Amino acid sequence: MRYAMTMDTKKCVGCSDCVVACQTENNVPLGYCRDWIVEHTAGTYPHLDLEIRSERCNQCDNTPCVRTCPTGASHVIEGGIVKVTPEECIGCGACIQACPYDARYFHPDGYVDKCTFCDHRVHKGQTTACVAVCPTKSLTLGDLDDPNSEVSILLRDRKWKVLAPEAGTKPHVFFLI
Repeated sequence: MRYAMTMDTKKCVGCSDCVVACQTENNVPLGYCRDWIVEHTAGTYPHLDLEIRSERCNQCDNTPCVRTCPTGASHVIEGGIVKVTPEECIGCGACIQACPYDARYFHPDGYVDKCTFCDHRVHKGQTTACVAVCPTKSLTLGDLDDPNSEVSILLRDRKWKVLAPEAGTKPHVFFLI
């Protein structure tokens, strides 16, 4: 089992329902977030392309954030989900510096926090809060190891990209284009 997420850039309207659902589900303090919306414009006027993306921790296979953590607070759990144990985190910020996706933040309680693919939900057979509320169904969570999972089918049938491929992290968030 290797959890992965697809994000359909053709469907996302940038409504931020995923952001609010995540904040509510995970008790994220006001002013902070574990996921966010990015609007990327390319081209020159009048020939512009707009891409809207919901971004978060990429739950990488090759985890620079875990390797740089001096206490082991950053670690990988079942399903390939990257977690931070708050009680073990000393707030040094090494993992924040190591992440090529800017997916971590300093929690006001003194530890580093990030998206966990709602591991407390997925290990009970539920989907993530962001996937559950997405009104355009642009987010999908599934098992990369299962060729019949919706994520595997989407990756097989659609053109996709990952962010910062040059970082070599082997991310598990795929953007359908």
